[in-house]
Amino acid sequence: MIETLSSLDNQILLFFNGNHTAFLDEFMSLITGKWIWIPFYLVLIDFLFKKLGPKRAALTLLAVVIAIVMTDQVCASVIRPAAARLRPCNPDNPIFQFITIVKGIAPGGYSWPSCHAANTFALATLLSFVFRNRAFTCFIFFWAVMVSISRLYLGVHYPSDILSGAAFGSIFGYLSLVIVEALTSSAPKFYSFIRQSLLPR
Repeated sequence: MIETLSSLDNQILLFFNGNHTAFLDEFMSLITGKWIWIPFYLVLIDFLFKKLGPKRAALTLLAVVIAIVMTDQVCASVIRPAAARLRPCNPDNPIFQFITIVKGIAPGGYSWPSCHAANTFALATLLSFVFRNRAFTCFIFFWAVMVSISRLYLGVHYPSDILSGAAFGSIFGYLSLVIVEALTSSAPKFYSFIRQSLLPR
């Protein structure tokens, strides 16, 4: 079973990494970057304050900070060093000979789980609970998925890195809302929030 899953992991990775075009090289290199998304984040912050008002928007931003800190500390500082899984693009990894390096993007360090996937899915999950709008939820998760796929295309993560990162991020995104609500609400309102957030509207 483990060998089958590992083989599937490699096959999916090589499918995404092995189908290159000049346009996709530019596009995937662009969306995988961090600084390129700053205008997007600024628009989101403006949207938060306009839709939620100053108090709720500030609490949501606090939840975002908590989610990202938890994600980075647990995924990057705890799990990765313990798992010590080499990135596909690491020359010491046997699969490296089959990996296409795009525009020199071949970071070092370990692979599992993907912090890009964890961070983007943490934000997407958190905001989907805040806004509870189908169109917005589809949009924000589509963004998270595209950022995650770029990591496969660039050969810096396995699919299992992406899936586990997305799972961790989704959990931390929700937990951050629970933490902020617990810090700012009375106990009855806190438990009511948990019940309501788990039920579809």
